[in-house]
Amino acid sequence: MVEREKTVILIRLNKEKMIHKRKLGQSLEVSEIGLGCMGMSFGYGEVHDLKPMTELIHKAVDLGITFFDTAEVYGPYINEELVGKALRPFKNKVVIATKFGFDIQEGKSIGLNSRPEQIRRVAEASLKRLQVDAIDLFYQHRVDPNVPVEDVAGTVKDLIREGKVKHFGLSEAGVEIIRRAHSIQPVTALQSEYSMFWREPEDKILPLLEELGIGFVPFSPLGKGFLTGKIDTSTSFGQNDFRNTVPRFSEENLKKNLVLVDLVKQFASEKNCEPSQIALAWVLAQKPWIVPIPGTTKINRLIENAGAANVSLSTEELQKVASALSQIEIVGERYSPANQKLINR
Repeated sequence: MVEREKTVILIRLNKEKMIHKRKLGQSLEVSEIGLGCMGMSFGYGEVHDLKPMTELIHKAVDLGITFFDTAEVYGPYINEELVGKALRPFKNKVVIATKFGFDIQEGKSIGLNSRPEQIRRVAEASLKRLQVDAIDLFYQHRVDPNVPVEDVAGTVKDLIREGKVKHFGLSEAGVEIIRRAHSIQPVTALQSEYSMFWREPEDKILPLLEELGIGFVPFSPLGKGFLTGKIDTSTSFGQNDFRNTVPRFSEENLKKNLVLVDLVKQFASEKNCEPSQIALAWVLAQKPWIVPIPGTTKINRLIENAGAANVSLSTEELQKVASALSQIEIVGERYSPANQKLINR
């Protein structure tokens, strides 16, 4: 794609705010593309300075993004503080999602904890860090096998009744847990990994969400950066970057998985856009109640991701992508064995 064409698209996005709204669950309206804020403070090695990350979040709002994702465990705590401070000028104009469910002791997560009293403690602390009167969307970060999900949903239901939480969500939950939780308190959204790089939710999760009227919020819609086309066998991650522990990013597996990146680049070339925009447009095209939350710490990547809202894929193009994807076998698990144990599927 020539630079002039790219510039035209970005200018159009800035002036017209082409990002539209979508609805999660029955009533939570958000921008069709959100912003995952985890990487600003956690997971990818570097903890970024407050000022540039605040500027990035403000730029997201300027682009029409109204949906921001954080969690108590990111940092811990400092990501919520960053998001709360940055979005304070836009109070009641944006939607902030955060999460509970980890047991944090002396600044480190030592396991899961979704006991009712813990959920309440996290809610009170998150309200202060986010500087809001109510948490817009409160996810259980991981299913706690030691606490019945009925107790979890019931506690959040009470928090909603008290005006401290507006909507209930789950993350990485399986079919049975989703049904049980939804029977106690309607689940507004399920968050889980989903992209061309990881399509497991298509089997059982997406049909269930459609049946129950639950929205879907894919994290890592760019495959933890893989689908941007910027990662190859010469890429080295920072010492504290969690991708060092992800099997599919091992040198051997990465080499085999690059065939997917080649495919995305091919379609991007045909559409005169970036690989990341094809990857996000594909996610958006799957269902009208899907809202991806790509993360970034760079404003140019933020603008690029937001530009995916202007990339539409026809039925014929989607069929072409589906046919090509069916010929590709992704090699390697998406989590280390320890992190995989926390997934309720």
